[in-house]
Amino acid sequence: MTSRDDTLLTPDNHAVLFIDHQYLQLLSVRSHTAEEVVSNAVLTAKTAKIFEVPFLFTTAIAERQELIKDIQAVDPNQVPIDRTGLNSWDDPRVVEWVKNTGKKKLVIAGLWTEVCLNMAVLSTLAAGYEVYIVTDASGGSSVRAHDDAVLRMTQAGARPINALAYISELQRDWKNEKTASQVVNLVASMGGTFGQGLMWEWQLLDLQEGTR
Repeated sequence: MTSRDDTLLTPDNHAVLFIDHQYLQLLSVRSHTAEEVVSNAVLTAKTAKIFEVPFLFTTAIAERQELIKDIQAVDPNQVPIDRTGLNSWDDPRVVEWVKNTGKKKLVIAGLWTEVCLNMAVLSTLAAGYEVYIVTDASGGSSVRAHDDAVLRMTQAGARPINALAYISELQRDWKNEKTASQVVNLVASMGGTFGQGLMWEWQLLDLQEGTR
């Protein structure tokens, strides 16, 4: 059950921005492995799609570098908003898209953490939005650069979250059957101990249902 003043993210109270998940940026990420960033960005995008949350892709100088194909594949028909500037919030098309969603909460991930993500987060906070940064779907040029940028953003009021916390927060209750099986299958397909634990929990719930 949710309420109008719910502090948690819900499928209907936010929008998601993916900022510049492109190959050249990814090549110089050193705060995470490339596989981690792509996997968590894909997980975040697929989560948004499952829960019908509006999400936007942006790129910088796209003729020189594409959006990462695995991320674009989540919504292959979406044409990313392409810019030359470092701050996506300086682009009126991005501002218009966000305003048109009618959402006051934004979940944002991007490359690099200390540049394009940081600028967008600080600007959207200043514009009055409640902002969540997906720290493991973002990456910086070094661990220090990433951590310093996350610290700066959180000190300004942003709220850190990771990809698995995001999907869990939107699902929230296994009684939400419309999305439950999709969530379990998605997380299980991504692998890892969390996915295995979720499958085990889901099997327990199935057994409990069968004994009633």
